[in-house]
Amino acid sequence: MIPVINEGERIIAQMDRIQRLGAEIDVVIADGGSTDGSVAPDRLAAQGVRALLTKEGPGRLSAQLRMAYAWALDQGYEGIVTMDGNGKDGVEAIPAFMAKLDQGYGYVQGSRYLRGGKAVNTPLFRLISSRLIHAPLISLSARHWFTDTTNGFRAYSRDYLLDPRLQPFRDAFRDYSLLFYLSARASRLGYRVCEIPVARVYPDSGKVPTKITGIGGKLRLLAELLRVTTGGFDPQR
Repeated sequence: MIPVINEGERIIAQMDRIQRLGAEIDVVIADGGSTDGSVAPDRLAAQGVRALLTKEGPGRLSAQLRMAYAWALDQGYEGIVTMDGNGKDGVEAIPAFMAKLDQGYGYVQGSRYLRGGKAVNTPLFRLISSRLIHAPLISLSARHWFTDTTNGFRAYSRDYLLDPRLQPFRDAFRDYSLLFYLSARASRLGYRVCEIPVARVYPDSGKVPTKITGIGGKLRLLAELLRVTTGGFDPQR
């Protein structure tokens, strides 16, 4: 499951790498409203994409993911691997996520910081915020140590996403909070969780591929993180 919005040639190159991988997977694109032609249906069909889902309502990444996960569960899938569509993730790790789901894990987090992982050209601000703020806070909330909770390369089991104690399809999840929430809740609900090494490679030069820009965007992200880690998104009993 790949959420995108105006990723241009990055998503095209990423799809080529996934095709060459030869893994037995279905690829689904969750589009947030691209206007650059990168997710033209005929282009995606030629690359073996099973479905293109387009978000038309409000919200950002969390809304895209809610749409995508609901569709996948309705289609009967037993597990979902999610990765960003900006070309930074090492697709060669996809089979490892699948293997962990087959072994009964409810949540599998990709980490560039584990032995065997790769963190290439990570911007200093990203490195500091992910290692010293985000991962420690999520880990405290989850009661399980994670090293790379900002990383969108991860996997979930069907059982976890449908657990009535989770309720991930609420409208409250609009921007980026759903990723944080799913990281924090799995171990607390008794699911097996783990991290596996992955590669995350930023470009050598030019604009950093990201949708989170400006001080305002970073502060909104921090506010969502704090709300998640203090139980603000937990279902009301």
